[in-house]
Amino acid sequence: MFLLDDLFVKPLFYIFKKIHETAQEEIDNEARNITTTLTDLYMRLEVGSISETEFDVEEKKLLDRLSELDEDNEDTSEDVLS
Repeated sequence: MFLLDDLFVKPLFYIFKKIHETAQEEIDNEARNITTTLTDLYMRLEVGSISETEFDVEEKKLLDRLSELDEDNEDTSEDVLS
């Protein structure tokens, strides 16, 4: 049994762990990009290059996507812990 663990289970576990880490990095990068875009959006509103209406529409899209990422991240964390 231990031989099977060493030959199959450990490498498979390692592969799944790497896939999870890569997916988590992608989620984190997307969240950072959204935050940067939100910052840019606030600056554009402050200097008057977009209207309040345009700002509201874009901000809602970005915040909704950020919420989706957060929910997906929570779901993934719960799945990994189970």
